[in-house]
Amino acid sequence: MGEKRELVKSKLYDFICDDMYKPMRLKDIRFLLQVSDDDKKRVEEALNELISDGKIVLTPKGKYKKLDDNLLVGTYIGNKKGFGFVRVDGQKDDYFIPAKYSLDAFHNDKVVIKPESDARAGKRSEAQIVKILKRGMSVVVGTFEKQDGFGFVIPDNHKVADDIFVSKSDSMGAMTGHKVVCEITTYASSGKSPEGRIVEILGHVNDPATDILSVVRAYDIPIEYPEKVMESLNDIPDQISEDDIVGRTDFRQWHTVTIDGEDAKDLDDAITLSYKDGIYTLGVHIADVSHYVKEKSPLDKEALKRGTSCYLVDSVIPMIPHKLSNGICSLNPNVDRLTLSCVMDIDKKGKLINHYICEGVINSNERMTYTDVAKILARTDDAPMERYDYLIYMFDLMKELSDIIRINRHKRGSIDFDVAETKIIVDENHKPVEIKAYDRNPATKLIEDFMLMANETVAEDFFWQEIPFEYRTHESPDKEKIENLTFFISKFGLFLRPSQEEVHPKELQKVLERIEGEPYEALISKMMLRSMKQARYSTECTGHFGLSCKYYCHFTSPIRRYPDLQIHRIIKENLHGKLDEKRLSHYKKILPSVADDNSLKERRAEEAEREVIKLKEIEYMSEHIGEEFNGVVSGVTSNYLYVELENTVEGAVSVAHMQDDYYYFAEEEYAMIGENTGKKYQLGDKVRIRVHNCDKIKKTIDFSIIDDNIERAE
Repeated sequence: MGEKRELVKSKLYDFICDDMYKPMRLKDIRFLLQVSDDDKKRVEEALNELISDGKIVLTPKGKYKKLDDNLLVGTYIGNKKGFGFVRVDGQKDDYFIPAKYSLDAFHNDKVVIKPESDARAGKRSEAQIVKILKRGMSVVVGTFEKQDGFGFVIPDNHKVADDIFVSKSDSMGAMTGHKVVCEITTYASSGKSPEGRIVEILGHVNDPATDILSVVRAYDIPIEYPEKVMESLNDIPDQISEDDIVGRTDFRQWHTVTIDGEDAKDLDDAITLSYKDGIYTLGVHIADVSHYVKEKSPLDKEALKRGTSCYLVDSVIPMIPHKLSNGICSLNPNVDRLTLSCVMDIDKKGKLINHYICEGVINSNERMTYTDVAKILARTDDAPMERYDYLIYMFDLMKELSDIIRINRHKRGSIDFDVAETKIIVDENHKPVEIKAYDRNPATKLIEDFMLMANETVAEDFFWQEIPFEYRTHESPDKEKIENLTFFISKFGLFLRPSQEEVHPKELQKVLERIEGEPYEALISKMMLRSMKQARYSTECTGHFGLSCKYYCHFTSPIRRYPDLQIHRIIKENLHGKLDEKRLSHYKKILPSVADDNSLKERRAEEAEREVIKLKEIEYMSEHIGEEFNGVVSGVTSNYLYVELENTVEGAVSVAHMQDDYYYFAEEEYAMIGENTGKKYQLGDKVRIRVHNCDKIKKTIDFSIIDDNIERAE
């Protein structure tokens, strides 16, 4: 049914865009296309969808015509200050929309824009919105503020410019501080605030469980599975059968382990490794999720809708139900499991000399943790050597091969951003009790190395087969951002080679090596990371800048990422000789939109995860108001010093709270300087702060500096 509707839309669009015809009324279209009475409704629906998609327009005189060549369709990204940006699919840069040309668009609206024709070199292209095609948000999650006889919802999403007015009768009795879901009934226009009604009260802003729920609602992340999906689980077995194994490569006699974090439950990758005659044989065995999640099934449609699993501190919203993710698909120890395996022969110099990809079956010997493997590799006193004595040789071999792979990757220029990730530990009530940097030990690195090797191998294999595929791409950074980065690091006596049109990743790698162990290492690593473009999914194999490689895809996590599941299907069809012209045409047609949607869902999950981390940090630090901590100046603006603590939490010191002098911002030095004392606070300086205030609604953590003895970054 869906394919037929798309066919009708495509035919109508081609017809309306034909230069032989002038803009036409509906009756003319029906007559010229000889539309039957039975198809009249389908044609009208298709025309409305084409208008909604921004492909055609309906003139004031009721005639249909194609969108003017000087107009574009995109998604509006709002800002609290009233201006915004429009992102157009397929275009590298967003268009800046001044407030006066925003047409009162709401964040995430689908809009038609008219770009400026005289954009100056080096300046972001501007445009004005000429039409709002479709509203992108119908509900807003935020904090309720009660007034006399009415109230306002302050949106959690700072891209929503206006607070939402709510009448008393539409407030559901919400009180100040309640987190609410507000349905928008009237959008902003001519300076008038948008209006809405409360449809759900999630809890109070200070309730530890409310923040996660509010983020999930705000990002429209599905939690419950539809009934059809849950019913389909009845057809999924609890264990594999002999029939499932037929035709597969049997790896069950190979020593096999999974290595994950202590709290991981969805184990989707396992490793085998042997060495003979100067050749390492590395097996990366990935859960064969596509054996159970068939294309266009209810499970598949729901997985595509979610795009990825979402990890929200102590909560996981899985892409596929737990019966699969923690059960039949999880590579648990001492049970047979189906895999899609990439087995690679690698010489002592780290060169891939042979490989094969196959459907396999494994029986993992052990469910290892990063902690235990790291202890075994380091031979610490508390290492479980006796417990895993039969695997110690393999772990040592893993470290040996990992080092070779990592050295090779380093030689070609791969950038290793060793930026500390935040780990938040919460109690049974979701209240944060500890925040610290995530431990990235040798065991995590070796698994990372093996997964990267498999991803590159699979991508290169399918690129040269010229089969439609979904790649993971990372473009070179914009010249302007590299120029800004060059200026920034020059303050630390560091330089990038400026003569090249495009910077090579090796240049960035050299900077990271120079700053290793310096107090400003984390700061410059973060600034460099922010200069990079965001990696995305694409049908074009354009390479991965950060990894400095030509071929890359995501193959190793089909339990939690849809792109991996998608390419598993293609790989398996290819193995079975089923990629005929019809199937190739099918993948050519669907993959571009699947890749774009996967990229969007990935960004949604990442933003939600960051949001929850920030809220938990605020909640944690609010228990430490008045306490002192050591930190490093991580940012300087005209009004604030930003300080990152040893536990990775970042807060701001307002100039208004620096009362021992009048401080001004010296932009050329990225420093705050006292006018009378000459006291200077600059990036990388170690300082001691006191926690001044925490605000969950504004999402801010305020510090004040208490130590005059600054340890300089130089």
